[in-house]
Amino acid sequence: MAASQLQRIIFGLKVRQFRQERGWNFEELSQRTGISISYLNEIEKGKKYPQPDYRKRLSEVLEVPYEFMISPELTKEFAPLGELLHSKFLNDLPLDLFGIGMQPLVEIIASDPAKVNAFISALLEIARVYALREEHFYFAALRAYQELRNNYFEEIEQAANAFVLKHQLPVNGGVSLQSLEQILQEQFHCQIDHDGLGPYPALHWLRSVYNPSFRKVLLNGQLNERQKAYQLAKEIGFHELRLKERPLASNFLRVNSFEEVLNNYLAAYFAVAILVNRDSFIRDIGAFFEQKTWNPSGLLSFMTKYQASPEVLFQRFNVLTKDFGLDKVFFQRVVHDLGRDGFDMDKELHLNRRHQPHATGLGEHYCRRWLSITLLRDLQKQQGQSMLVGIQRASFLGSGEEYLCISIAKHGHPTPGKNVSVTLGVLLDDHAKQRIQFWNDPSIPVQTINVTCQRCAMPDCAERAAEPTVVLRKEERRRMEEQLKQLST
Repeated sequence: MAASQLQRIIFGLKVRQFRQERGWNFEELSQRTGISISYLNEIEKGKKYPQPDYRKRLSEVLEVPYEFMISPELTKEFAPLGELLHSKFLNDLPLDLFGIGMQPLVEIIASDPAKVNAFISALLEIARVYALREEHFYFAALRAYQELRNNYFEEIEQAANAFVLKHQLPVNGGVSLQSLEQILQEQFHCQIDHDGLGPYPALHWLRSVYNPSFRKVLLNGQLNERQKAYQLAKEIGFHELRLKERPLASNFLRVNSFEEVLNNYLAAYFAVAILVNRDSFIRDIGAFFEQKTWNPSGLLSFMTKYQASPEVLFQRFNVLTKDFGLDKVFFQRVVHDLGRDGFDMDKELHLNRRHQPHATGLGEHYCRRWLSITLLRDLQKQQGQSMLVGIQRASFLGSGEEYLCISIAKHGHPTPGKNVSVTLGVLLDDHAKQRIQFWNDPSIPVQTINVTCQRCAMPDCAERAAEPTVVLRKEERRRMEEQLKQLST
């Protein structure tokens, strides 16, 4: 039976470790074992797994028990490497998506195992301290992959276009819930229960669940028609793209692999592409950007035309990079938990580079001047309003960069006690100012913002939600360094 990649890697690491411990170079080990230098080099890099007689000869010459040499264990010094190499996480890393093979990683490890071992140990310790779980890495990898592709996937666009033509779906907006339901029933032999989650109160926060045994889609009865349409379009995406490894619930309860995370995104991308036709949306956005004044009703008209939720509409802004040359953008979704009056960013995407504002996992208070948060505050105060639209020119403190931010806030139905806002931010460089004619409309408020209150030195900020503790610590350290400098001169 051929050796696995893991067997080759571990055996090679052991040969390298014990050879170096004895102070031998390749030539000396070759003379003692009769194995060529080139073959020894390939063994240590994990490219080759020697035949039994070579393995026995190596264990004898290196004076290491044969059973240990061929076992999956590593020595104590390299235990973290063994933990990583044996982990499901490493096997699930989407290295191929980024053009990286396992072999280069192995060669890096083999080049200086002690330093790599220390580095991995530090990463694992950081992960433990900050409670980073496997799924965080998977979602981070997905975001990096989206950013690498500018959040635009031509192959999915083509598949969606072919599907729309095949089923004669409208290309100028308004794909009906009934047509999506009919496709699922007739082409994919699925049943749809519009209140299928009703008997399961613990699942009230889920939007849908797919039961593969009965090929049944169980919808949350509290969803509106637009939300149901998106869930069914996404279910069509799983079937049409033949994505086998997938989550069964609309929200991840547990992440099993990166492929599951990626497939969930691809199905969602397909859903948006059939609900909001790309060519039609490009025409609409072009006309919208050519207006000299900000017109919030224009944004709402898109939602009406395409029968799309704010999340679907903002996902479709992915056309900005390819068709408008606007690649310095960010997307974010902020959730307002009304019970604890807290704000959490649960989704974000940055194209071209990391922009401001951005998420932080340090439990700090996001700047209350962000449009995404001020709009949620307004929604909280205005009784009877289910949705608000806003715009802001946000100047980031200290950087001189300015973003044009457009946001929609709405009640977080079906999740009670939570509202959400989705925001598109475009860096206002010369190209953006040419493309978006209303960017300097005097009616657009201009606001200075920062990332979090704890890191903001802005004086007399009426919106401050926490003391600038990070800034104060830096200032204290600066004073200490100055006084130490005085003592040393």
